[in-house]
Amino acid sequence: MKIYPLFIMLCLVTVSNCFAAEKTTLRIGIQAGGTVEWELSALPVESADFKIEVHPVATAEAGKIALQSGAVDMIVSDWIWVSGLRAQGEDFTFYPYSSTAGALVVPANSPIQSVNDLSGKRLGIAGGELDKNWLLLQALAQKDSLDLNKTVEKTFGAPPLISEQLKQNRVDAALTYWHFAARLEATGYRQIIDGRGILKGLGIEENVPSLGYVFKQSWAASHQATVHEFFKASAHAKKQLCTDDSAWQKVIPLTKADDAATQNLLRQRYCDGSVEQSGDKEQQAAARIYTLLKAASNSQLTGKADTLQAGTFWSGQ
Repeated sequence: MKIYPLFIMLCLVTVSNCFAAEKTTLRIGIQAGGTVEWELSALPVESADFKIEVHPVATAEAGKIALQSGAVDMIVSDWIWVSGLRAQGEDFTFYPYSSTAGALVVPANSPIQSVNDLSGKRLGIAGGELDKNWLLLQALAQKDSLDLNKTVEKTFGAPPLISEQLKQNRVDAALTYWHFAARLEATGYRQIIDGRGILKGLGIEENVPSLGYVFKQSWAASHQATVHEFFKASAHAKKQLCTDDSAWQKVIPLTKADDAATQNLLRQRYCDGSVEQSGDKEQQAAARIYTLLKAASNSQLTGKADTLQAGTFWSGQ
């Protein structure tokens, strides 16, 4: 009788013991400290048929370069950029991640109570002249015949710099990204309006995603099962972070927030941005936002295309 080594005997019992299917690797470019890092840390990858390979990127622009060069499969960015790429013949597409946008924040004792009160004030703006929050805020003010570009003293800068300018009383108000706004609010600053409020003021009631996973449509078509599984796992992770305190506790160190007030507000704002659906109504609303941004930026943000490009939002196929 021939005696086989143990590992061969196991293979004879079940081939999968020796030839386990290789998991598909998803290479995702992320910025350290961002909410994508929170979500990926809560992803149930042990039971998944894919594995995540995180590629740190220093800035949003670096992430875009990594995606376009093929160094990563996915990043989180905005659909305006995706539409611009598609207008140039690229096949990138967008899957909703979050609807949370920026917010206008002032000191607790500020006399500023509304957007119209910004006239004659010093405004710190996170980002540059083409920041979407800034363009949409201008569009909202113009409904009341207020030209913020002419009536406020503007300071542009990175979000941490704008926060410091506000704390040092060098600006009267700050229009900044949502997590920086949340950190300010947790220490006593007051929100005047957030991104969703701005859109509502412009007549857009739908919960339109502001950020999403961006990837090549052709790549997704050849990895369809994996992509669907990843998005399902991503939604599960977000739900866990928003409903399960033990899951959230594991993420707290990634927030870089030492006090409970900031941690709780960051969680609340993050969960407020959950995208429950993104169908035809939301995409039609995105098309209206595109038109607003095109006009407000004189096509500098959107490019020459008159309308949001077909295929900007991933169809799932």
